[in-house]
Amino acid sequence: MYVLIVGAGQVGRMIAANLATSHEVAVVERDAEIAEEITYSLDVLSVQGDGTKPDVLREGGLERADLVVACTDSDETNIVISGTVKSESDVFTIARVRRRTLLNTWEGSAGAFGVDFMVCTDLLVAQTIFRISGFPRAQDVETFAGGLLRMAEFEIGTESPLAEQRVSELDQYGSMTFAGVFRDDEMIVAQGDTAFQIGDRIVVIGSPSSVKEFAMSNVPDTTSSAEDVVIVGGSEIGFQTAREFEAHGFEPRLIERDPERAREVAEALPKTLVMESDATDTEFLNREHIDEADIVIAALDSDEKNLLISLLARRAGVDRTVAIIENTEYTDLFETVGVNVAINPREETAEEIVRFTRTDQTEKIAMLEHDRAEVIEVKLGHESSLTGRQIADSMADLPDGVVIGAISRDGELVTPRGTTVPQPGDHVVLFVDARVLEEVSAVL
Repeated sequence: MYVLIVGAGQVGRMIAANLATSHEVAVVERDAEIAEEITYSLDVLSVQGDGTKPDVLREGGLERADLVVACTDSDETNIVISGTVKSESDVFTIARVRRRTLLNTWEGSAGAFGVDFMVCTDLLVAQTIFRISGFPRAQDVETFAGGLLRMAEFEIGTESPLAEQRVSELDQYGSMTFAGVFRDDEMIVAQGDTAFQIGDRIVVIGSPSSVKEFAMSNVPDTTSSAEDVVIVGGSEIGFQTAREFEAHGFEPRLIERDPERAREVAEALPKTLVMESDATDTEFLNREHIDEADIVIAALDSDEKNLLISLLARRAGVDRTVAIIENTEYTDLFETVGVNVAINPREETAEEIVRFTRTDQTEKIAMLEHDRAEVIEVKLGHESSLTGRQIADSMADLPDGVVIGAISRDGELVTPRGTTVPQPGDHVVLFVDARVLEEVSAVL
Protein backbone atom coordinates (compact mmCIF):
# COMPACT_ATOMS: atom_id res chain seq x y z
CA MET A 1 0.00 0.00 0.00
CA TYR A 2 1.20 3.51 -0.85
CA VAL A 3 0.26 5.94 1.94
CA LEU A 4 0.55 9.70 1.56
CA ILE A 5 0.59 11.54 4.91
CA VAL A 6 0.11 15.29 4.98
CA GLY A 7 1.44 16.84 8.18
CA ALA A 8 4.52 15.67 10.07
CA GLY A 9 3.47 16.63 13.58
CA GLN A 10 3.28 14.01 16.32
CA VAL A 11 0.32 12.23 14.69
CA GLY A 12 1.92 12.17 11.25
CA ARG A 13 5.23 10.97 12.62
CA MET A 14 3.60 8.20 14.63
CA ILE A 15 1.67 6.96 11.63
CA ALA A 16 4.71 7.16 9.33
CA ALA A 17 6.95 5.34 11.82
CA ASN A 18 4.37 2.58 12.28
CA LEU A 19 3.85 2.04 8.55
CA ALA A 20 7.35 2.57 7.17
CA THR A 21 8.44 -1.06 7.60
CA SER A 22 5.45 -2.59 5.81
CA HIS A 23 4.20 0.03 3.32
CA GLU A 24 5.50 2.69 0.97
CA VAL A 25 5.08 5.98 2.79
CA ALA A 26 5.43 9.60 1.70
CA VAL A 27 5.09 12.61 4.00
CA VAL A 28 4.25 16.16 2.94
CA GLU A 29 5.28 18.83 5.45
CA ARG A 30 5.14 22.62 5.12
CA ASP A 31 8.05 23.26 7.53
CA ALA A 32 11.34 22.79 5.61
CA GLU A 33 13.37 21.91 8.71
CA ILE A 34 10.91 19.22 9.83
CA ALA A 35 10.66 17.83 6.29
CA GLU A 36 14.43 17.47 6.13
CA GLU A 37 14.59 15.83 9.56
CA ILE A 38 11.94 13.29 8.51
CA THR A 39 14.10 12.27 5.56
CA TYR A 40 16.90 11.16 7.90
CA SER A 41 14.87 9.77 10.79
CA LEU A 42 12.35 7.63 8.88
CA ASP A 43 12.54 5.44 5.79
CA VAL A 44 9.98 7.51 3.90
CA LEU A 45 9.80 9.98 1.01
CA SER A 46 9.65 13.51 2.43
CA VAL A 47 8.28 16.43 0.42
CA GLN A 48 8.46 20.01 1.64
CA GLY A 49 5.44 22.08 0.65
CA ASP A 50 1.82 23.07 1.20
CA GLY A 51 -0.38 19.97 1.19
CA THR A 52 -3.42 21.94 0.04
CA LYS A 53 -1.77 22.46 -3.38
CA PRO A 54 -2.29 19.79 -6.06
CA ASP A 55 1.26 20.05 -7.43
CA VAL A 56 2.74 19.36 -3.99
CA LEU A 57 0.46 16.34 -3.54
CA ARG A 58 1.46 15.06 -6.96
CA GLU A 59 5.12 15.43 -5.99
CA GLY A 60 4.34 13.22 -2.99
CA GLY A 61 2.97 10.53 -5.31
CA LEU A 62 -0.76 11.21 -5.24
CA GLU A 63 -1.29 9.32 -8.50
CA ARG A 64 0.10 6.16 -6.84
CA ALA A 65 -1.53 6.59 -3.44
CA ASP A 66 -3.96 4.06 -1.99
CA LEU A 67 -4.62 6.21 1.07
CA VAL A 68 -4.17 9.90 1.91
CA VAL A 69 -4.11 10.95 5.56
CA ALA A 70 -4.62 14.65 6.34
CA CYS A 71 -3.34 15.09 9.89
CA THR A 72 -2.03 18.62 10.30
CA ASP A 73 -2.90 20.51 13.49
CA SER A 74 -5.61 22.51 11.67
CA ASP A 75 -9.09 21.05 11.16
CA GLU A 76 -9.80 23.39 8.27
CA THR A 77 -6.51 22.57 6.54
CA ASN A 78 -7.19 18.83 6.78
CA ILE A 79 -10.61 19.29 5.21
CA VAL A 80 -9.17 21.42 2.40
CA ILE A 81 -6.48 18.79 1.77
CA SER A 82 -9.14 16.08 1.49
CA GLY A 83 -11.15 18.17 -0.95
CA THR A 84 -8.05 18.89 -3.01
CA VAL A 85 -7.21 15.19 -3.15
CA LYS A 86 -10.72 14.32 -4.34
CA SER A 87 -10.46 16.92 -7.11
CA GLU A 88 -7.42 15.03 -8.43
CA SER A 89 -8.09 11.39 -7.54
CA ASP A 90 -10.57 8.86 -6.11
CA VAL A 91 -8.10 7.73 -3.46
CA PHE A 92 -9.47 7.00 0.03
CA THR A 93 -9.06 9.99 2.35
CA ILE A 94 -8.84 10.23 6.14
CA ALA A 95 -9.06 13.60 7.89
CA ARG A 96 -8.17 14.27 11.49
CA VAL A 97 -10.26 16.90 13.30
CA ARG A 98 -10.62 18.01 16.89
CA ARG A 99 -14.06 19.62 16.79
CA ARG A 100 -17.00 17.27 17.10
CA THR A 101 -19.25 19.71 15.22
CA LEU A 102 -17.28 18.93 12.07
CA LEU A 103 -17.70 15.21 12.71
CA ASN A 104 -21.44 15.68 13.16
CA THR A 105 -21.66 17.60 9.87
CA TRP A 106 -19.66 14.93 8.06
CA GLU A 107 -21.76 12.10 9.52
CA GLY A 108 -24.95 13.87 8.44
CA SER A 109 -23.87 14.23 4.83
CA ALA A 110 -22.27 11.29 3.08
CA GLY A 111 -19.05 12.30 1.37
CA ALA A 112 -19.02 15.80 2.88
CA PHE A 113 -15.75 17.73 2.49
CA GLY A 114 -14.31 15.00 0.27
CA VAL A 115 -13.52 12.97 3.39
CA ASP A 116 -14.06 9.20 3.34
CA PHE A 117 -13.32 8.72 7.03
CA MET A 118 -13.09 11.35 9.75
CA VAL A 119 -11.29 10.87 13.07
CA CYS A 120 -12.35 13.19 15.88
CA THR A 121 -9.49 13.36 18.36
CA ASP A 122 -11.39 14.83 21.30
CA LEU A 123 -14.21 12.28 21.02
CA LEU A 124 -11.71 9.40 20.86
CA VAL A 125 -10.04 10.65 24.05
CA ALA A 126 -13.38 11.05 25.84
CA GLN A 127 -14.36 7.50 24.93
CA THR A 128 -10.99 6.19 26.15
CA ILE A 129 -11.37 7.97 29.49
CA PHE A 130 -14.85 6.53 29.96
CA ARG A 131 -13.65 2.97 29.21
CA ILE A 132 -10.81 3.30 31.70
CA SER A 133 -13.14 4.63 34.39
CA GLY A 134 -15.02 1.34 34.38
CA PHE A 135 -11.85 -0.44 35.52
CA PRO A 136 -10.51 1.94 38.17
CA ARG A 137 -7.07 0.35 38.46
CA ALA A 138 -6.50 -0.19 34.74
CA GLN A 139 -3.78 1.62 32.81
CA ASP A 140 -5.55 0.96 29.52
CA VAL A 141 -8.84 -0.60 28.44
CA GLU A 142 -10.13 -1.48 24.98
CA THR A 143 -13.28 -3.19 23.74
CA PHE A 144 -13.26 -5.85 21.01
CA ALA A 145 -15.74 -8.05 19.15
CA GLY A 146 -18.58 -5.57 19.44
CA GLY A 147 -18.28 -5.31 23.23
CA LEU A 148 -18.06 -9.04 23.88
CA LEU A 149 -14.37 -8.83 24.88
CA ARG A 150 -12.20 -6.54 26.96
CA MET A 151 -8.47 -5.96 26.93
CA ALA A 152 -7.10 -4.35 30.09
CA GLU A 153 -3.63 -3.45 31.33
CA PHE A 154 -2.93 -3.39 35.08
CA GLU A 155 0.18 -2.46 37.04
CA ILE A 156 1.26 -4.73 39.90
CA GLY A 157 1.72 -2.53 42.96
CA THR A 158 3.54 -3.26 46.19
CA GLU A 159 0.36 -4.52 47.85
CA SER A 160 -0.83 -6.68 44.99
CA PRO A 161 -1.27 -10.41 45.70
CA LEU A 162 -0.11 -11.09 42.15
CA ALA A 163 3.55 -10.43 42.99
CA GLU A 164 5.70 -13.57 42.71
CA GLN A 165 2.78 -15.66 41.48
CA ARG A 166 2.95 -17.59 38.23
CA VAL A 167 0.42 -17.51 35.41
CA SER A 168 -0.32 -21.22 35.91
CA GLU A 169 -1.29 -20.52 39.53
CA LEU A 170 -3.64 -17.71 38.54
CA ASP A 171 -5.33 -19.34 35.56
CA GLN A 172 -8.67 -19.70 37.35
CA TYR A 173 -10.76 -17.33 35.23
CA GLY A 174 -12.51 -19.47 32.64
CA SER A 175 -13.03 -16.74 30.06
CA MET A 176 -9.83 -14.73 30.48
CA THR A 177 -6.30 -15.11 29.12
CA PHE A 178 -3.04 -13.63 30.42
CA ALA A 179 -1.46 -12.18 27.29
CA GLY A 180 1.72 -10.23 28.03
CA VAL A 181 3.90 -8.50 30.59
CA PHE A 182 5.79 -5.22 30.27
CA ARG A 183 8.76 -5.15 32.66
CA ASP A 184 10.91 -2.03 32.42
CA ASP A 185 12.02 -2.03 28.77
CA GLU A 186 11.24 -5.72 28.25
CA MET A 187 8.12 -7.22 26.70
CA ILE A 188 7.32 -10.77 27.84
CA VAL A 189 4.73 -13.11 26.34
CA ALA A 190 2.80 -14.62 29.25
CA GLN A 191 3.32 -18.37 29.64
CA GLY A 192 2.47 -20.80 32.39
CA ASP A 193 5.79 -20.38 34.19
CA THR A 194 5.86 -16.57 33.89
CA ALA A 195 6.15 -15.09 37.39
CA PHE A 196 4.86 -11.57 37.99
CA GLN A 197 6.95 -8.94 39.76
CA ILE A 198 6.15 -5.66 41.49
CA GLY A 199 6.08 -2.92 38.86
CA ASP A 200 5.05 -5.25 36.03
CA ARG A 201 2.26 -4.08 33.74
CA ILE A 202 0.22 -7.10 32.72
CA VAL A 203 -2.24 -7.40 29.82
CA VAL A 204 -5.32 -9.62 30.08
CA ILE A 205 -8.00 -10.39 27.49
CA GLY A 206 -11.42 -11.86 28.21
CA SER A 207 -15.08 -11.26 28.88
CA PRO A 208 -15.93 -8.00 30.69
CA SER A 209 -17.15 -9.91 33.74
CA SER A 210 -14.03 -12.07 34.02
CA VAL A 211 -11.65 -9.12 33.59
CA LYS A 212 -13.54 -7.15 36.24
CA GLU A 213 -13.60 -10.17 38.58
CA PHE A 214 -9.85 -10.52 38.14
CA ALA A 215 -9.33 -6.84 38.91
CA MET A 216 -11.59 -6.92 41.98
CA SER A 217 -9.78 -9.96 43.35
CA ASN A 218 -6.18 -9.07 42.61
CA VAL A 219 -5.80 -5.30 42.29
CA PRO A 220 -5.97 -3.65 45.74
CA ASP A 221 -8.71 -1.06 46.39
CA THR A 222 -10.45 -1.73 43.09
CA THR A 223 -14.10 -0.71 43.23
CA SER A 224 -16.82 -1.80 40.84
CA SER A 225 -16.90 1.50 38.96
CA ALA A 226 -16.26 5.23 39.22
CA GLU A 227 -19.49 6.84 40.46
CA ASP A 228 -18.28 10.30 41.53
CA VAL A 229 -16.47 11.80 38.54
CA VAL A 230 -14.75 15.20 38.59
CA ILE A 231 -13.49 16.77 35.37
CA VAL A 232 -11.15 19.74 35.62
CA GLY A 233 -11.27 21.96 32.56
CA GLY A 234 -14.05 22.92 30.17
CA SER A 235 -11.80 22.36 27.16
CA GLU A 236 -13.26 20.48 24.23
CA ILE A 237 -11.84 17.25 25.67
CA GLY A 238 -13.28 18.05 29.10
CA PHE A 239 -16.64 18.88 27.55
CA GLN A 240 -16.73 15.72 25.42
CA THR A 241 -15.70 13.62 28.42
CA ALA A 242 -18.55 15.00 30.53
CA ARG A 243 -20.93 14.41 27.64
CA GLU A 244 -19.73 10.80 27.35
CA PHE A 245 -20.38 10.18 31.05
CA GLU A 246 -23.80 11.82 30.78
CA ALA A 247 -24.69 9.54 27.88
CA HIS A 248 -24.07 6.54 30.13
CA GLY A 249 -26.23 7.77 33.00
CA PHE A 250 -23.60 9.55 35.12
CA GLU A 251 -23.84 13.04 36.62
CA PRO A 252 -20.25 14.28 36.66
CA ARG A 253 -18.89 17.46 38.18
CA LEU A 254 -16.88 19.83 36.00
CA ILE A 255 -14.65 22.69 37.20
CA GLU A 256 -14.03 25.58 34.80
CA ARG A 257 -12.28 28.83 35.68
CA ASP A 258 -13.54 31.05 32.84
CA PRO A 259 -17.06 32.36 33.59
CA GLU A 260 -18.17 32.51 29.95
CA ARG A 261 -16.96 29.01 29.14
CA ALA A 262 -18.45 27.65 32.38
CA ARG A 263 -21.84 29.09 31.43
CA GLU A 264 -21.58 27.71 27.91
CA VAL A 265 -20.72 24.21 29.16
CA ALA A 266 -23.46 24.28 31.81
CA GLU A 267 -26.09 25.12 29.19
CA ALA A 268 -24.96 22.25 26.95
CA LEU A 269 -24.63 19.62 29.70
CA PRO A 270 -27.86 19.43 31.73
CA LYS A 271 -26.76 16.48 33.88
CA THR A 272 -23.32 17.89 34.72
CA LEU A 273 -22.76 20.11 37.76
CA VAL A 274 -20.52 22.90 36.44
CA MET A 275 -18.54 24.80 39.08
CA GLU A 276 -16.89 28.10 38.19
CA SER A 277 -13.62 28.13 40.11
CA ASP A 278 -9.86 27.69 40.03
CA ALA A 279 -9.12 24.00 40.59
CA THR A 280 -5.78 24.89 42.22
CA ASP A 281 -7.64 26.58 45.11
CA THR A 282 -7.25 24.08 47.93
CA GLU A 283 -10.01 25.73 49.99
CA PHE A 284 -12.41 25.23 47.10
CA LEU A 285 -11.32 21.61 46.72
CA ASN A 286 -11.95 20.97 50.41
CA ARG A 287 -15.26 22.82 50.42
CA GLU A 288 -16.58 20.84 47.45
CA HIS A 289 -15.31 17.52 48.89
CA ILE A 290 -13.20 16.72 45.85
CA ASP A 291 -11.39 14.18 48.03
CA GLU A 292 -14.51 12.02 47.86
CA ALA A 293 -14.30 11.67 44.06
CA ASP A 294 -13.63 8.23 42.65
CA ILE A 295 -11.72 9.75 39.75
CA VAL A 296 -10.38 13.19 38.79
CA ILE A 297 -9.73 13.91 35.12
CA ALA A 298 -7.36 16.79 34.34
CA ALA A 299 -8.28 18.22 30.93
CA LEU A 300 -6.76 21.70 30.95
CA ASP A 301 -4.85 23.35 28.13
CA SER A 302 -1.30 22.48 29.21
CA ASP A 303 0.57 19.41 30.38
CA GLU A 304 2.04 21.28 33.35
CA LYS A 305 -1.39 22.40 34.60
CA ASN A 306 -2.76 18.89 34.25
CA LEU A 307 0.15 17.50 36.22
CA LEU A 308 -0.40 20.08 38.98
CA ILE A 309 -4.13 19.34 39.18
CA SER A 310 -3.45 15.59 39.35
CA LEU A 311 -0.94 16.02 42.17
CA LEU A 312 -3.29 18.32 44.11
CA ALA A 313 -6.06 15.76 43.71
CA ARG A 314 -3.83 12.97 45.00
CA ARG A 315 -2.77 15.17 47.93
CA ALA A 316 -6.44 15.86 48.73
CA GLY A 317 -7.05 12.11 48.95
CA VAL A 318 -8.32 11.20 45.48
CA ASP A 319 -7.12 7.72 44.65
CA ARG A 320 -7.54 7.76 40.87
CA THR A 321 -6.32 10.45 38.46
CA VAL A 322 -6.28 10.72 34.67
CA ALA A 323 -4.33 13.47 32.90
CA ILE A 324 -4.35 14.60 29.28
CA ILE A 325 -0.85 15.15 27.89
CA GLU A 326 0.19 16.57 24.55
CA ASN A 327 3.90 15.77 24.83
CA THR A 328 4.47 12.01 24.65
CA GLU A 329 7.84 12.41 26.37
CA TYR A 330 6.00 13.33 29.58
CA THR A 331 4.04 10.07 29.83
CA ASP A 332 6.53 8.16 31.96
CA LEU A 333 7.19 11.23 34.13
CA PHE A 334 3.50 11.71 34.86
CA GLU A 335 3.01 8.08 35.84
CA THR A 336 6.22 8.05 37.90
CA VAL A 337 5.11 10.96 40.11
CA GLY A 338 1.70 9.48 40.80
CA VAL A 339 -0.67 10.14 37.89
CA ASN A 340 -2.50 6.85 37.36
CA VAL A 341 -3.15 7.21 33.64
CA ALA A 342 -1.73 9.70 31.14
CA ILE A 343 -3.57 9.88 27.81
CA ASN A 344 -2.06 11.43 24.71
CA PRO A 345 -4.70 12.56 22.17
CA ARG A 346 -2.27 12.23 19.27
CA GLU A 347 -1.51 8.60 20.11
CA GLU A 348 -5.23 7.82 20.23
CA THR A 349 -5.66 9.43 16.81
CA ALA A 350 -2.68 7.65 15.25
CA GLU A 351 -3.94 4.29 16.52
CA GLU A 352 -7.35 4.81 14.94
CA ILE A 353 -5.85 5.82 11.59
CA VAL A 354 -3.29 3.00 11.43
CA ARG A 355 -6.14 0.48 11.56
CA PHE A 356 -7.09 1.45 8.00
CA THR A 357 -3.72 0.35 6.65
CA ARG A 358 -4.01 -3.20 7.90
CA THR A 359 -5.36 -6.20 6.01
CA ASP A 360 -9.04 -6.40 5.14
CA GLN A 361 -9.46 -8.98 7.91
CA THR A 362 -8.28 -6.58 10.65
CA GLU A 363 -11.29 -5.30 12.58
CA LYS A 364 -9.59 -3.32 15.34
CA ILE A 365 -6.19 -2.64 16.91
CA ALA A 366 -4.94 -1.29 20.22
CA MET A 367 -1.36 -0.11 20.61
CA LEU A 368 0.26 -0.72 23.99
CA GLU A 369 3.21 0.97 25.70
CA HIS A 370 3.87 3.37 22.82
CA ASP A 371 3.46 0.63 20.20
CA ARG A 372 5.78 -1.94 21.75
CA ALA A 373 2.96 -4.44 21.30
CA GLU A 374 -0.51 -4.50 19.79
CA VAL A 375 -3.76 -6.26 20.47
CA ILE A 376 -5.50 -6.89 17.16
CA GLU A 377 -8.88 -8.31 16.21
CA VAL A 378 -9.03 -10.20 12.92
CA LYS A 379 -11.87 -11.93 11.14
CA LEU A 380 -10.68 -15.31 9.89
CA GLY A 381 -11.10 -16.32 6.28
CA HIS A 382 -10.79 -19.79 4.78
CA GLU A 383 -7.17 -19.12 3.80
CA SER A 384 -5.92 -18.15 7.28
CA SER A 385 -3.35 -20.49 8.81
CA LEU A 386 -5.46 -20.49 12.00
CA THR A 387 -8.63 -21.72 10.30
CA GLY A 388 -9.66 -25.38 10.68
CA ARG A 389 -6.65 -26.39 12.79
CA GLN A 390 -6.09 -26.84 16.49
CA ILE A 391 -4.44 -23.79 18.00
CA ALA A 392 -1.58 -25.94 19.30
CA ASP A 393 -0.76 -26.91 15.71
CA SER A 394 -1.28 -23.55 14.02
CA MET A 395 0.90 -21.72 16.55
CA ALA A 396 3.87 -23.44 14.92
CA ASP A 397 3.31 -21.18 11.88
CA LEU A 398 3.42 -18.05 14.02
CA PRO A 399 6.59 -16.40 15.36
CA ASP A 400 7.41 -16.04 19.03
CA GLY A 401 5.69 -13.07 20.58
CA VAL A 402 2.05 -14.00 19.83
CA VAL A 403 -0.78 -14.99 22.16
CA ILE A 404 -4.31 -15.85 21.04
CA GLY A 405 -6.32 -14.10 23.71
CA ALA A 406 -9.94 -14.80 22.81
CA ILE A 407 -12.32 -15.89 20.06
CA SER A 408 -15.80 -14.59 19.23
CA ARG A 409 -18.01 -16.97 17.24
CA ASP A 410 -21.52 -15.94 16.21
CA GLY A 411 -21.73 -13.53 19.13
CA GLU A 412 -20.54 -16.10 21.66
CA LEU A 413 -17.21 -16.10 23.51
CA VAL A 414 -14.87 -19.05 22.96
CA THR A 415 -11.95 -19.26 25.39
CA PRO A 416 -8.94 -20.46 23.35
CA ARG A 417 -7.20 -23.63 24.44
CA GLY A 418 -4.66 -25.81 22.65
CA THR A 419 -7.39 -28.07 21.22
CA THR A 420 -9.67 -25.22 20.09
CA VAL A 421 -10.25 -25.18 16.32
CA PRO A 422 -10.98 -21.67 14.93
CA GLN A 423 -13.55 -21.52 12.13
CA PRO A 424 -14.03 -19.21 9.13
CA GLY A 425 -15.83 -16.08 10.27
CA ASP A 426 -14.47 -16.25 13.81
CA HIS A 427 -13.21 -13.00 15.30
CA VAL A 428 -9.85 -13.71 16.94
CA VAL A 429 -8.15 -11.28 19.32
CA LEU A 430 -4.37 -11.64 19.48
CA PHE A 431 -1.60 -10.03 21.55
CA VAL A 432 1.37 -9.43 19.22
CA ASP A 433 4.89 -8.16 19.80
CA ALA A 434 5.20 -5.16 17.45
CA ARG A 435 8.51 -6.53 16.12
CA VAL A 436 6.78 -9.53 14.52
CA LEU A 437 3.53 -7.82 13.51
CA GLU A 438 4.27 -7.85 9.79
CA GLU A 439 5.13 -11.55 9.85
CA VAL A 440 1.94 -12.36 11.80
CA SER A 441 -0.24 -10.32 9.44
CA ALA A 442 1.07 -12.31 6.48
CA VAL A 443 -0.27 -15.62 7.79
CA LEU A 444 -3.57 -14.35 9.19
